[in-house]
Amino acid sequence: MRKFTTTLLAGALAFTAFAGAAYAENPMVGGAAMYADKNIVENAVNSKDHTTLVAAVQAAGLVETLSGPGPFTVFAPTNEAFAALPAGTVDTLLKPENKDQLVKILTCHVIGAKAMAADVMKMVKDDGGAHKAKTVGGCELTLKDEGGKVTVTDENGNVANVTIADVEQSNGVIHVIDKVLLPKM
Repeated sequence: MRKFTTTLLAGALAFTAFAGAAYAENPMVGGAAMYADKNIVENAVNSKDHTTLVAAVQAAGLVETLSGPGPFTVFAPTNEAFAALPAGTVDTLLKPENKDQLVKILTCHVIGAKAMAADVMKMVKDDGGAHKAKTVGGCELTLKDEGGKVTVTDENGNVANVTIADVEQSNGVIHVIDKVLLPKM
């Protein structure tokens, strides 16, 4: 009986190790676990680094959209990225009369496909060093590989660095960035 139990336990551990390899655990974001079986909004609300983004998504009326089936790739600016905008910008954008402008800015952070960092790197390489991507908001982003890390350049030439890549969601993927991407206005 002892040998059978040991064999069964070893088999269970091997299966667990295999299952762990098949499903890599998501990185923590903003001190919170991110779950691949939850959608973008369900995960984002738990990140202490994305409270401004969540407030903006709510003010823009995009909660339902980003909770939908996707797939989406979201370049998610941190609170620090929003704080780096000129003083008063975020407060102004969150006002109801500026909803259209807020929607435009936020949807310029969303691509209507799931693109993991390895996919982005392949597209960048295949395109000779820079890949152009259209966003849901109609903006054009330029994706590049800078020393093995993805960078995202908006239409104004602002460059955001992906600081945490490949946060899988049930409806896509989030890449945390250190700047707010802005459309040409």
